[in-house]
Amino acid sequence: MAEHAEHPAYPVGLRLSGRHVVVIGGGQVAQRRLPALIAAGAEVTLISPSATPSVDAMADAGEITWIRRRYEDGDLTDAWYALVATSDPVANEAASAEAERSRTWCVRSDDAEAATAWTPATGRSEGVTVAVLTGKDPRRSAAVRDAIVEGLRDGSLAAPHHRTRAPFVALVGGGPGDPDLITVRGRRLLAEADVVIADRLGPRDLLDELPPHVEVIDAAKIPYGRFMAQEAINNALIEHAKAGRSVVRLKGGDPFVFGRGMEEAQALAEAGIPCTVVPGISSSISVPGAAGIPVTHRGVAHEFTVVSGHVAPDDPRSLVDWQSLAKLRGTLVILMGVDKIGAIAEALVAHGKSPETPLALVQEGTTAAQRRVDATLATVAEVVQAHDVRPPAVIVIGEVVAVGASAPHA
Repeated sequence: MAEHAEHPAYPVGLRLSGRHVVVIGGGQVAQRRLPALIAAGAEVTLISPSATPSVDAMADAGEITWIRRRYEDGDLTDAWYALVATSDPVANEAASAEAERSRTWCVRSDDAEAATAWTPATGRSEGVTVAVLTGKDPRRSAAVRDAIVEGLRDGSLAAPHHRTRAPFVALVGGGPGDPDLITVRGRRLLAEADVVIADRLGPRDLLDELPPHVEVIDAAKIPYGRFMAQEAINNALIEHAKAGRSVVRLKGGDPFVFGRGMEEAQALAEAGIPCTVVPGISSSISVPGAAGIPVTHRGVAHEFTVVSGHVAPDDPRSLVDWQSLAKLRGTLVILMGVDKIGAIAEALVAHGKSPETPLALVQEGTTAAQRRVDATLATVAEVVQAHDVRPPAVIVIGEVVAVGASAPHA
């Protein structure tokens, strides 16, 4: 290969499904490369006297066939592709020589110049595979790969679809408020949208990044103020999808955690419109975490329960069993309960919860306006009023609040 080293590699995508691939060596290199070979559908044989625990697990799961011995001449018979990655230079050279004789494309982890194939830095984003080769500089290959894949995922690298696509709707969980906490898939779908129907509690900063042609519909449901009826939201989703537009319903947190996402999915299903659900980071765990509060902690809480507090405990519409919740020893997380927290605290204490149980309210969690106010069940009603705590705020009740108070956090 040395006399051809000045020529660039010829890029090609190997279709290895159902084809025999041999990997020699069960160390860290094999651990990194095997998942992609398995995902490609290759019939992988690993030849190595030992392997890392992760590679061992792949063999136990039946994803690869492991022959527990050193390389022997003839091991590459009928192989379409080989990866040589042992710590023994003699074995590597012998396997490479066999590959050359049998015309099997061979990658060598120890000597790229002696190999007949190179492994590119590879990344994937929604059906697109990006493979980058820069010769002898694998770190640069990885950096270029990462830049391209990230651009495709977050929409900063324009790569529009040119084939006709069916109308679709995506119910996207935007996370707790910080625009950086939306999922990669959610951000990419926003970049592809023609219409975005956004909640007040969604990451509003993301709307500024949308191209000028995107229609943004405000579906803000401000408590006890103006709101867009759920039926109107459902109709807007259906009408824009039927008009052939790509529609993203941007919701705060996760679409199915007190978000009426299922109502929207059901309405779309009844209209015959396919719907993609993109989960989001729920404020029930992310906001306490951002304030330094673990919802579970070894020796303190083995459970956490998330409850909607928008209906008072004595309201006949309430579906929450406050009496049972008061008996739990774990963490209680209450969403949408700021204005009802006094009544909620009274109910918990009345059913046996200690009035000295620590409590924290985290307002505008994960945003620049985040603040944390601590109290107890006995004092929370007074504290909320004194500190003017307003929605949106996540309320955490339990001993984990004290754990979080003693832990340093940024």
